[in-house]
Amino acid sequence: MESIQAKAEAVEVLAGARVLIVEDDFLIAIDLETILAKAGAKVCGPCRTVKEALAAIDGVGAAVLDIRLGEQTVEPVARQLDERGVPFLFYTGQIETDPIRRQWPHHKILAKPARPQCIVMAVADLLK
Repeated sequence: MESIQAKAEAVEVLAGARVLIVEDDFLIAIDLETILAKAGAKVCGPCRTVKEALAAIDGVGAAVLDIRLGEQTVEPVARQLDERGVPFLFYTGQIETDPIRRQWPHHKILAKPARPQCIVMAVADLLK
C-alpha cells in the first residue's frame, strides 16, 4: 500500500514539470520519454547531443542525463544545470568508473536498465 501512495505522490509532483532527457540511445530515450510523460511530466527532448541539450535547457525543472553521448560526455550540460540550480540525475551504465560522474558525487545515479517506477520516483525526488 505504501508504494501505491508513494507512486501517486510522485505522479502528483511530476504533473506539468518540465523534465529534460539527454540520452543518445534512441530506444532508451523513447522509453524514458514515455515513462515520464505517462507520469505527467512535460518532456523536453529527448536530446541526443550536447548541442541539442544546451539549446533545450531553459525553463526545465529537472533533468535525466546519460553520461556518454557517443564520443561526447554530458559534462557541459551537467555544468549548466548545476550553475542554474536545476536538479539532475545520471541514468547510465557508467556507474562508478566515469570521471564525469565523480565531478557530481551528490547527484543520484540510476543504473540502466531501471524499472519505470524507480525512474518516476527518482525524478519526482529531484523536484521535491
